[in-house]
Amino acid sequence: MGHFALIGHPVAQSGSPRLFAAAYGGRHSYELLDGASFGPLWQTFLDRLDGINITAPYKLDAFRSVDHPSERSRLTGAVNLAVKTASGIAGYNTDVEGVIRSLREADRALSRALVIGCGGAGRAAAAGALELGCGVRLWNRTAEKASSLACALGVETAPSLPEAVAWADVVIYTLPGSVPIPSGLLSLEGKVVLEAEYRSPQLSHAPCLRYLSGRRWLLYQAVAGYSLFTGEIPQVEEMEKVL
Repeated sequence: MGHFALIGHPVAQSGSPRLFAAAYGGRHSYELLDGASFGPLWQTFLDRLDGINITAPYKLDAFRSVDHPSERSRLTGAVNLAVKTASGIAGYNTDVEGVIRSLREADRALSRALVIGCGGAGRAAAAGALELGCGVRLWNRTAEKASSLACALGVETAPSLPEAVAWADVVIYTLPGSVPIPSGLLSLEGKVVLEAEYRSPQLSHAPCLRYLSGRRWLLYQAVAGYSLFTGEIPQVEEMEKVL
């Protein structure tokens, strides 16, 4: 039996334990580890766990801590899954896969993506949109953070939020549910919207062309990640029932 966990702050409301239990019929353990500091959580992983999922605000810390980052994690500078191997700690960013597969559910060609927020989820959103061939613009509450990430990914920053929304055909919203909606985020009519937050979404009732729930993002990143944990294919249908 493998021993796994989700680390972050806060994580008490996460649906990941139920999702993981459904994936493998409860054959592996999965717990929630909440802490206001990354170091002790990472040490718990090193001491007694086989692998961990990482959520906000520790995805960038995890990237700096792994021995073998994947190509996607190097691109984003963020790790949301770490697993022990014979040669050290491997780090992955399965959020990118979650973004790609979620956007494909829009069932239409998308060419211009506005990513709002430049934390770990925003980095994955930008990388996923790039893999799909979209032009990407970034907006963040701190303009310097958006500029830094845009330079690293070779994309543009949004000159203004209303202008960027008008330009985009898909808006990927990655700000936490506790953060007020930016005042410049006006009409989303005619836009596909993908929102990372699934526990307390901000845009789920906004008039738009198509709303893609963060629950799909959660599912797809989990399907990709759980196989990396165990080497076994998870039971996707059972996972979907939980969601």
